[in-house]
Amino acid sequence: MQVRTIDHVNLRIPEDGLADARAFYEAGLGFELEGVDRFESGEKPFFDVRLAPEHVIHLWPTPAFDEPVATNYDHVALVVEEDAEAVRSALADAGIEVERELDSPRGATGEAGAVYVRDPFGYRVELKAPVAES
Repeated sequence: MQVRTIDHVNLRIPEDGLADARAFYEAGLGFELEGVDRFESGEKPFFDVRLAPEHVIHLWPTPAFDEPVATNYDHVALVVEEDAEAVRSALADAGIEVERELDSPRGATGEAGAVYVRDPFGYRVELKAPVAES
């Protein structure tokens, strides 16, 4: 079996987390939320954060939400088009606090600068610059 790509990731969030998701993922990071109307009408139990044409995060509001801890979650890494300095600037403009930065963490695409933030539900998100071409 050969995997082509990751299609989606499922993350549980608090039952009343839609407004926080909008503030962080949509207004703060600039991602589009999809399926909100279907979620609010009860047709669908989750809504999506559209990361790219073929990639989404499913956010599942639930009353049984437990905030992630170091033993059950570390982070999701997203390769963005901007360099780390541009990411830091955009986060500052959005009022999103940077948790930490690394000059060249290793990932599936190679080594590049990365900025780490926490979403309002406690999930760490790595925003990784594109790997420089050799």
